Amino acid sequence: MTTLKLGIVGAGFVANFHARAVRQVRNIEIAGITALKGAEALSGYVRQHNLGEGRVFPNVREMTKQVDAIAVFAPNYVRVEIVEEIVEAVKQGAHLKGVICEKPLARNLTEGHRLVDLANEAGLKTAYFENQLFMKPVRAQLAQLAPQVKTMGPLVLTRSSEEHGGPHEPWFWDPTRQGGGVLSDMGCHSIAVGWYVLTPPGKPLTFLEPISISADCALLKWGLPDWRAKLLRDRGIDYAKTPAEDFTTGMVTFRNPETGQVVKAQFTNSWMYEKQGLRVFIDGMGPGYAFEINSLSLPTQIFIGDVAAEAVANAELAIEKATASRGLLTVHHNEADMYGYPDELEEAAQAFLEGRDAYLSWSYGLEITRLVMAAYMSAERKKVIDLTAPAIQKELETFIPLIQQGRGAEVFG
Repeated sequence: MTTLKLGIVGAGFVANFHARAVRQVRNIEIAGITALKGAEALSGYVRQHNLGEGRVFPNVREMTKQVDAIAVFAPNYVRVEIVEEIVEAVKQGAHLKGVICEKPLARNLTEGHRLVDLANEAGLKTAYFENQLFMKPVRAQLAQLAPQVKTMGPLVLTRSSEEHGGPHEPWFWDPTRQGGGVLSDMGCHSIAVGWYVLTPPGKPLTFLEPISISADCALLKWGLPDWRAKLLRDRGIDYAKTPAEDFTTGMVTFRNPETGQVVKAQFTNSWMYEKQGLRVFIDGMGPGYAFEINSLSLPTQIFIGDVAAEAVANAELAIEKATASRGLLTVHHNEADMYGYPDELEEAAQAFLEGRDAYLSWSYGLEITRLVMAAYMSAERKKVIDLTAPAIQKELETFIPLIQQGRGAEVFG
């Protein structure tokens, strides 16, 4: 079997999660890693599990010469710069088959267009990593309900959420570097999977036309004095000066261009979920049928009392973003697979080996960025945004949310 030699930029949480996923993928080997910190540790993991050479490179350009594809798992605020380096290396003779970008594609549409243009300029195939569209429970329910969809008609409402207690790294909390708060960080997940689930079988990803969006952003838990002080102490981020939202909810309305049917996708995301850990919840309703997915509804649960808990140092041994190491815990036996990481890696590798874009290309990621920007616009203006209005479409191209500008205090009052 032909394998794709993958180079990874970044060695933080998501890079390590993808490395775990590669253990379940046959057509990828991790050939190289470059990062400001953590590269040696990630390389050690790669070699320990025979996932590839895992050679540590001093910079992106040097690694680009030795691999088939690059995965950009670095922070949002450096992605344009990294892709510029990749493209320059290609112009100088590096032979790359493709480039991957972890969600979100960009902090705004200006950056998103720049990334798409750079890839096109270098003739690179692209993959936008949005793992929830590859989640096995999502795809299994679509397959199971296919006869009902065909007979009764497509889904008309979906509700999607992803919630946890807060990100790992300081830059995630900084709206000027990350691009916002939880809406930028996880709203892209919920908006994308809602659009995907509502799309009739056999139709393109963007078949349904977004016609309007409404959203609300709030700073709730992490705006309280004690929690704000904790954030400043632990992460060095001052939400008294540059706050970001820790809660968002909204609704995207779509129209079927063939039938005129209107359908809706609700999204809710937070950094204030205080139960077992990360929860992904998705449900949908159609005429005479429904489905529900809850990532915390698993067959394995354990209980750890106070005495026994003293021996446990890492709460995340049970589940991503866990905030406790005692009490009732939900345990994932294969968390990477649950979230769809191996499937998106395998699909992207196969696409690049065949000389085509992945199922989710950067152009698709750009459309998700557009909806996230429209959601921020709605929250700022406290009104429903008409996505069909030419003036709005033009304005979104250069729109930078106030929260992203570091002016979140003007939004939250």
